[in-house]
Amino acid sequence: MVAIRSKSELEKIRQASKLTARTLAFLKNKVVPGITTAELDNMAAKFISALGGRAASLGYHGYPAHICTSINEQVVHGIPGARMLRKGDIVSIDIVVEYQGYFGDSAITIGVGKISKQAANLIFTTKQALRKGIQSAKSGNRVSDISYAVEQYVKKAGFSVVRDFTGHGIGAMMHEEPQIPNYGKPGRGVKLKPGMVLAIEPMVNIGTWQVEILEDHWTVVTKDNGLSAHFEHTICITDKDAEVFTLN
Repeated sequence: MVAIRSKSELEKIRQASKLTARTLAFLKNKVVPGITTAELDNMAAKFISALGGRAASLGYHGYPAHICTSINEQVVHGIPGARMLRKGDIVSIDIVVEYQGYFGDSAITIGVGKISKQAANLIFTTKQALRKGIQSAKSGNRVSDISYAVEQYVKKAGFSVVRDFTGHGIGAMMHEEPQIPNYGKPGRGVKLKPGMVLAIEPMVNIGTWQVEILEDHWTVVTKDNGLSAHFEHTICITDKDAEVFTLN
């Protein structure tokens, strides 16, 4: 069952999403060669707390940090630590903020200093794939219309979409129904209706779509060690175009 949110609920999700977006914008300017992902995590924790929110990832199924930082071949759920970012790296930062019992979720991938043309193209393609997915998130369409739009754009660019992890509904919990794959045929799944809130999140690899989870039980990496990028927005289905809640 996919929740249809009331106006008051939507406003709380909107506020949580704004805090998420503000935190990502803040961290984006801190991503420079020499900084560690643990330092980014500490900055995020203080920033979110100062805004009156809660970093929802901390303690979620035992996750040990406030944000996820996934570098290069790491796809999602990378745990911040002592690793120092280097020029040429790309890092995906995924943040969930809870505010007054509701959640906002967003992710971006950032180049550290000068990056390769291939890495820049991967980041551009993933960001645009998210935009294509959001454009397909219209009332009356089906969940898989989002999936299809994402996959087709990525395939034309010569990359692959991760199949083992998906977007999701969001609102009173971090993860709700429906699951939103980044691949598939159109016209399938739940029909989209105004008031539904979704987190759409393409994860795109330079090489194979196949991934594996490291021994820390969290960090997901590409099986071929190729680069991966990740973008995500929390959106609301409306009578017209979707409203993107996680814009700064």
